Amino acid sequence: MTTHVDGLTKTAPVTAVKARQSLGSRLASGVSGGIVRVFLLLVGLFWLVPTIGLLLSSLRTPEDMSASGWWKVFSEPSQLTVDSYQKLLENGDITSSLGNTVLITVPATVLVVVIGALAGYAFAWMEFPGRDWWFLAVVGLLVVPVQVALIPIAELFGKIGIFGTIFGVILFHVGFGLPFAVFLLRNFFAEIPRELLEAARLDGAGELRLFLRVVMPLGGPAIASLGIFQFLWVWNDMLVALVFSDAGSQPITVALQTQVRQFGNNIDVLAPGAFISMVIPLAVFFAFQRQFVSGVMAGAVK
Repeated sequence: MTTHVDGLTKTAPVTAVKARQSLGSRLASGVSGGIVRVFLLLVGLFWLVPTIGLLLSSLRTPEDMSASGWWKVFSEPSQLTVDSYQKLLENGDITSSLGNTVLITVPATVLVVVIGALAGYAFAWMEFPGRDWWFLAVVGLLVVPVQVALIPIAELFGKIGIFGTIFGVILFHVGFGLPFAVFLLRNFFAEIPRELLEAARLDGAGELRLFLRVVMPLGGPAIASLGIFQFLWVWNDMLVALVFSDAGSQPITVALQTQVRQFGNNIDVLAPGAFISMVIPLAVFFAFQRQFVSGVMAGAVK
């Protein structure tokens, strides 16, 4: 505020009146600060307890596991040993089932990603009769539960001679993974600017080259997200494997379930086997974590 006294100009200090915050605003400010970080850190540590317990149990002998809990390791670190993992590698059922899991999961993931990407591009940018109706039919397959199809498909696989084989398990996973793959990738590819595709066509690019050089690089986040979802679903599956696999084609989940029947005699095999079965998909997830987050956030950004 300015005043004029005897020809002199004086400026009075102006004090800003700070609005008084309400109780709700102060609580929201406090919650959004360090309190939430500490709380989330505690929740994260709490959810890690079973994983840490499984890891430490896999590094103990059966006698130590029978005598005390895994937390005893912190007071007696001498209990830690890798003998259980050595015995696991000598167990033919576990090692063969782990190999079967890789032989099932990798092809089932690759086939779903490749076929889903091709079909998603076709539904998004190619014109053919009944395109929208075919896409609605694919979306409708998303609501079909796996349990409904187990017995009919098992009978079909038995008639054509692939029941109880690795190929039969892969085929089932591919069939039930494709509807979601087509739905996800078609919606992502449809967001690509049409002008970009038209410019590539003017440069002489055909549909296959357009798909490989333009659509696939732009769809990397969505494809990575789909690959992670499919990999985790197939790797951790036990229901389909119980129905469609036999002793020679069973994955690690079925092998561990079989070992549980003799829990007292196989406790030193179950802990390291379960930890290996868990840590491999975790490693895959963290390896593609950045692409996964980009794929999940892509729809929100657009």
